[in-house]
Amino acid sequence: MPHLTIQATPNVIIPHEESLLKALNQALWDSGHFNNKIDIKARFLPVTTFLVGVEDDEQANGFVYANCKLMAGRDDEVRDKLAQLLVTTIEQNLSAEQSGRASLQICVEVEEISPIYHKKVMGS
Repeated sequence: MPHLTIQATPNVIIPHEESLLKALNQALWDSGHFNNKIDIKARFLPVTTFLVGVEDDEQANGFVYANCKLMAGRDDEVRDKLAQLLVTTIEQNLSAEQSGRASLQICVEVEEISPIYHKKVMGS
């Protein structure tokens, strides 16, 4: 744990998705809240169809949504700090790349995963 899922609308410019994931994983690792680097898993899910608000026909608004799922046991303060860390990391890695055509919202949700969770590592 954690599992980090990033979704971004197509009007958000992300020049290298793997670099963004690496920066986010590194930020989580550097937070000191995780015991093993390989426990941090991230994936990017592009969004093809979206609407921000009710009449954004020109797609002048876009977003990056990060969902970070953690094992139970971290208090609200730790989850809030992790959410702030992810917002800051996304902003630092994307702000220079945006064209200014679209207004960008960065949204982060940190939540506990179900207590029914199984993991098996295969191979070395």
